[in-house]
Amino acid sequence: MLRNTRARWGALSQLFHWLIAALIGVQIALGLIGTELPLSMTKLATLARHKSLGITLLALMLVRLTWRALNPTPALPDTLKPHERVLARVTHTGLYVLVIALPLTGWIMSSARGFPVSWFNLFQLPNLVGRNAALYHAMVRTHVLLAIALGLILVLHIAAALKHHFVLKDDTLRRMLPGAGTALTRKE
Repeated sequence: MLRNTRARWGALSQLFHWLIAALIGVQIALGLIGTELPLSMTKLATLARHKSLGITLLALMLVRLTWRALNPTPALPDTLKPHERVLARVTHTGLYVLVIALPLTGWIMSSARGFPVSWFNLFQLPNLVGRNAALYHAMVRTHVLLAIALGLILVLHIAAALKHHFVLKDDTLRRMLPGAGTALTRKE
């Protein structure tokens, strides 16, 4: 089923989730590799890919949020305590905000340094700000802090999914897996 139901994420939501998750993993690797490389064509190519994928993530997240607004959201398990419900909502909101904020801070950082941002060399994006050394340095720090925050929230998100699956044995993880049924549809 393409669309979400109250019990399960639809195929398009699952695609967005797993594609964005994979791209975040690639982004983390490219960001870490790119910052460690000495100044060279390899470093510039690595950072150019990082920027292109960042813009891709920004676009995918905006489309994902639009799709989410147009679809029902599967309910949280009834077994969650009130503070767990709040934590789940805060974690998801944090993930969405950070996946949007990180590409924007990177784009501002590049603009402030005077480095163009292109999307896979197909077209160049406009600079968001003029050259500004102080803003560049502030955005570098902000980008790094946001990346660390995203890493921490991702660990929490993954740990919660695994806890639901292996400890609580509910359908929270299964309903985001392509082809996996839920307890309501699966034959025991």
